[in-house]
Amino acid sequence: MSTAGLHDAGSALRPGDAQEMLERQTEVLELIAGGAPLTAVLTEILGSLERLIPGACCSVLLLDRERGTLHHGAAPSLPAGYVAAIDGLPIGDGAGSCGTAAALDVVVVARDVRTDRRWVDFRPAADAAGLRACWSTPIDGRDGLPVGTFAVYHPHPHRPTPREEQLVDRYTHLASVAIEHAEALGELVESEERFRRSFDDNSLGMAIIGLDGTVVTANTALVALAGGRGGLVGRSLADVLVPSGSTLGARLAALHADDVAPVVFEAALRRDPAPEVQVEVTVSLLHGRDGEPAQYVVNVFDLTERHAAERHRRARTEAETARRTAERLLRERSALLAAVGHEARTPIQAIVGFAELLGTMDLDPDRRREALARIDAAAGHVMELLADVLDLSRLEAGALPLALEPVAVREVVEEVLGLLSDAAARRGTSLGRSLADDLVLADRRRLRQLLLNLVGNAVRHGRTGGAVEVRTRPGEDPGVVVLSVDDDGPGIPADLLPRVFQPYVHAARAAGPPEGGRTPDEGSIGLGLGLAHGLAVAMDGELAVGATSAAGTSMVLRLPRARVRRPRRRPSP
Repeated sequence: MSTAGLHDAGSALRPGDAQEMLERQTEVLELIAGGAPLTAVLTEILGSLERLIPGACCSVLLLDRERGTLHHGAAPSLPAGYVAAIDGLPIGDGAGSCGTAAALDVVVVARDVRTDRRWVDFRPAADAAGLRACWSTPIDGRDGLPVGTFAVYHPHPHRPTPREEQLVDRYTHLASVAIEHAEALGELVESEERFRRSFDDNSLGMAIIGLDGTVVTANTALVALAGGRGGLVGRSLADVLVPSGSTLGARLAALHADDVAPVVFEAALRRDPAPEVQVEVTVSLLHGRDGEPAQYVVNVFDLTERHAAERHRRARTEAETARRTAERLLRERSALLAAVGHEARTPIQAIVGFAELLGTMDLDPDRRREALARIDAAAGHVMELLADVLDLSRLEAGALPLALEPVAVREVVEEVLGLLSDAAARRGTSLGRSLADDLVLADRRRLRQLLLNLVGNAVRHGRTGGAVEVRTRPGEDPGVVVLSVDDDGPGIPADLLPRVFQPYVHAARAAGPPEGGRTPDEGSIGLGLGLAHGLAVAMDGELAVGATSAAGTSMVLRLPRARVRRPRRRPSP
């Protein structure tokens, strides 16, 4: 503010006032720029005003907006007892000149505090300090609301003159600048302290690096994580961090492309001479005053504990899964053994019974042949049962011997239907086929065993007097032969369908049938489909339930098509 400007502000100012104010204002601004404490700045402002108004004592009270109280800011000439008495003064209409001015945001002039109604509660303190008049002006902040009060006291009744009003107006504005600057500086200092504490004391490794990738500063955690030997300041971050699958420069370039979201990546942190450690790195841009990128803020998180926890959790999960699987297999094997024992009991009893009959009775040739045939059939059933169990065990162990070769599907199907013709005739089931001349790459004996199980299962569980048909179907993959076995039985129960190829489940369901239940000729203990599925997989094929309903079930077998080498034609002589 120029001297001319001060003169123009009002003619009430005396010659020399403007120069004095300008010099004092310059000194105050220098104190503010130098970061002097607010009390020192306000004391300089009040001292300057007191020199311009002889006999006056000035003070500044600062407003605590949250509590609604005024507190000592500066009062170089007021008695210490009076300053202490009004420190913490609650604002309000009737709270003296300063309390009223802060509450109502108006200038309050008490010409004589002994008669002013607003000084009733404060007259003893004023009398003790020798104060008779008090003129208080609210100091407004940038939001237009009071941040404090500027008071001028006199030892006798007094009303401010126009000159004094202009002087106080100028110095009140200067006090407002000082208070706002102190608050902004205090917030900045607090912000810097919070940042310093969060940066230096953070357990997360942190660094600030320049745009050239050089470390400007690093906190204690990062230095310790990097090995704790020597400082990181001045080193290139690329010498310390090696991102996975990319370069540090490429990662930072991606950050510039977005300019908002930080980049997050895993990297190896080199720790010479200690082994490197895997870390997670988060990098964000720090902008300067001009809004342009100025530095990078880097956070480094040690993944060692996280990876160890993940490994531990994975190991516990795998161990729990293995335990449950072992328990399930144990239960299923126990059920299988129980079912096998039950299934074998009937034919063995038949063998024992007919053997006793042959040994104790003199039978005619026909009855003797019948008894021997029954013994032979029962023994065959037991042998087939044991062979199925043995094959299942070999399949589980991956030790089933196979001899893969081109096999004609039609030939094997005809052989299977011939073997099952008697069983089908006993149930009145017709056996049909609709086959193409396909060759599959399979083990002929195992393919026959597989189809015997499928067709036999269809005959046993199909409708009495019904039909079973084996047919080849067109498939989407020309390298695969599709074969289906269709029956007209009641279908597979919905609760069993998800586990239809698990032999132990079938065994558990089949164990212990009620009296009058299945006979050895009517069914099995559920090993057939499980064994058939295992054989299909062993021959690089697939067995699935194509469809099932009350109208019947279709089992679909897919096997690799065999490539037939055609003989080369010899060139004619």
